[in-house]
Amino acid sequence: MIDRTGLAGFLRRRRESLQPEDVGLPRGQRRRTNGLRREEVASLCHMSTDYYARLEQERGPQPSTQMLASIAQGLHLSLDERDHLFSLAGHNPPARGVASDHISPGMLRVLDRLSDTPAEIVTELGETLRQTPLGVALTGDTTRYTGPERSIGYRWFTDPETRRLYAPDDHDFLSRLFASGLRGAVTRRGPQSRAAQVADLLAARSAEFRALWDTHEVGLRPRDIKTFIHPQVGAIELNCQSLLDPDQSHMLLVYTAVPGSESYEKLQLLSVINAQSLGGPG
Repeated sequence: MIDRTGLAGFLRRRRESLQPEDVGLPRGQRRRTNGLRREEVASLCHMSTDYYARLEQERGPQPSTQMLASIAQGLHLSLDERDHLFSLAGHNPPARGVASDHISPGMLRVLDRLSDTPAEIVTELGETLRQTPLGVALTGDTTRYTGPERSIGYRWFTDPETRRLYAPDDHDFLSRLFASGLRGAVTRRGPQSRAAQVADLLAARSAEFRALWDTHEVGLRPRDIKTFIHPQVGAIELNCQSLLDPDQSHMLLVYTAVPGSESYEKLQLLSVINAQSLGGPG
């Protein structure tokens, strides 16, 4: 059963404890509100201001689990706080660990400070959970996929469009890398895991994947430099640095170019193109 009073109080307290800079928002000149405004939280949680306001006012329908997951992420809740939120709203908390898409507050705070850099948070199956604006400009919105298509390894073997973003000379290595990574995930997580489900689907759909799977190659590591082929600026060579959250098996991937290089100049150009497409200063 939903605890409307407890839910409203918890949401108000969490909103008031956050500052705009904590969630990657500008502070602005004339700010009198303690913490975030309701409309800011609603935007972060991908819902209407009216819907969120009714929750704080002990009104409205019982939130769905999908809505609660969005609120937990938008308010940068810890796992314990997320579970508390679900319980207040009358739902069982989601699973923790590798099956969870909930990003830790610490990793979100790092991502929020990378507004001028391509970066993304991914699961061990290569499912994109969050991207910076320049990350979207580089690779497109890879959070939009659903089902097995969420995994870049799955898309690599089933959707030819996925490969166009990468240098042709790297395709063979990337095929081996994705197959190797998936085999490692299946070994760690077991035959009933999401990794095993993806492997079974690929085995049924891709002859290339079946051939690589039969080699039993494991332990292959990504190369330090990735070459992206962008439709507007061409080839961009980027270094990839990663930060691992071992509790959730999520990785923050940050892409940077060597200062003064041609790729660095192309990345700056991509930033300008992105700003113009969003209606910002160009």
